[in-house]
Amino acid sequence: MTTTIQPLTHKTWAGAIAQPAKEFTLTPLPVLWGQVPEGLRGTLYRNGPGRLERGGIDVGHWFDGDGAILGVHFTDAGVTGVYRYVQTAGYQEETTAGKLLYGNYGMTAPGPVWNQWLKPVKNAANTSVLALPDKLLALWEGGNPHSLDLQTLETHGLDNLDGLQGLGYSAHPKVDYQTGEIFNFGVSPGLNATLNVYKSDFTGKVTQKSEVKLQGVPLIHDFVLAGQYLIFFIPAVRLNVFPVLAGISSYSDALEWKPKLGTQILVFHRETLSLVSRGETEAWYQWHFANGYVDASGDVVVDIASYPDFQTNQYLREVATGKTHTRAKSTLTRVHLQPQTAKVTSIQQLSDRSCEFPNVPKANIGQVSRYTYMSSFREGTDISQEILNTFGCFDHQTEIFTEANLPENCYPSEPLPVQDAQNSEKSWVLTVVYDGNSHSSEVWVFESDRLDAEPVCRLGLPSVIPHSFHGYFKSANTTSM
Repeated sequence: MTTTIQPLTHKTWAGAIAQPAKEFTLTPLPVLWGQVPEGLRGTLYRNGPGRLERGGIDVGHWFDGDGAILGVHFTDAGVTGVYRYVQTAGYQEETTAGKLLYGNYGMTAPGPVWNQWLKPVKNAANTSVLALPDKLLALWEGGNPHSLDLQTLETHGLDNLDGLQGLGYSAHPKVDYQTGEIFNFGVSPGLNATLNVYKSDFTGKVTQKSEVKLQGVPLIHDFVLAGQYLIFFIPAVRLNVFPVLAGISSYSDALEWKPKLGTQILVFHRETLSLVSRGETEAWYQWHFANGYVDASGDVVVDIASYPDFQTNQYLREVATGKTHTRAKSTLTRVHLQPQTAKVTSIQQLSDRSCEFPNVPKANIGQVSRYTYMSSFREGTDISQEILNTFGCFDHQTEIFTEANLPENCYPSEPLPVQDAQNSEKSWVLTVVYDGNSHSSEVWVFESDRLDAEPVCRLGLPSVIPHSFHGYFKSANTTSM
């Protein structure tokens, strides 16, 4: 008898999202390899879509999945983990109904046509997290954050931070860890949208706001703190508002790439939140900024993960299906601009390696950082068929990219650099890895200056953690963040 081997219809990475994630309560995590560093104390939080279907119906886009948060507590007594869905009102309602009820970024509300107006968008609380002194915020840019317990991840509910008053709060706040100030923004839709800019104290309370009118309704996902400035690059993507208002199109489907608009630049002063300048330059798209700073000449330097167009949105839609075919490559790119005029003086590709989820050590946010950590693809990967399958560190002095030592079919989350609590000269890089070979998830800890060596520690997790978006590390024994 001859056995015919059927070709694989899904890549290994798809195993992590094939089924809704399983929650687990506070559980001791076994050390599978190495030893937990004595100077690594605090909590790693990660947020991402935990379930991409309900009642046998799939969501329309990776961004539509219900948020689920992993917490990993590193203590002197050992390491414990907890994983829970954010109990948003929409999540609870759909759980009770056993089916999808709401629209979202990439889908319209299922059912009768009037659902498009009654249940247009669910706050999925699925994009990022911010740990404050007394609570964890689950962030989703289309609305207020949800507040959770730092230890147990119990959901307390929506939080307007004493000032949002229903305004959106993006998933990418920027924290100045020297001053304790938190900066963020939200976009209020309309025929011409409004950009709302916020400043908060270290508790998260909004203390200052400003607003600027925009042209049309652009897609703004992130911004950057650079010295005394807040910089926004507004990509050449605009929402066709009318199909969304009519309930016949999702937000994602109504977004149009319009390269003739170029990239709009807005420069704000961090102290007053007043608009310093507006400018325009060539078109590109970016989801994420790596960092920014003011150089010796007074010019602003901004590093981004730059795409040539908006194909990335289609690729991310396909991720939710477990099978991708769209090529969307971004690279680490540096932009120089004059803050008083918003005029761009140079644009430079720093590395030809694919780049996403770039970040720098906390102490360097808004200042010069020698190192940028980022997710990437292995050399030779067909990026139209895979998701990010490695990470590394770009050294701006040597211009060398050091890639982490990861086995095949292992998929790491965004790398987070964490300073050692006992030695300020030492730091670690933490990531959550889905191992497609064993269909399991682990927490891996690397020495930041030896990413290409074996991890110093690997911790087992009780269940598979689906691929997540963003994380945060809250150090132990700190009075703020």
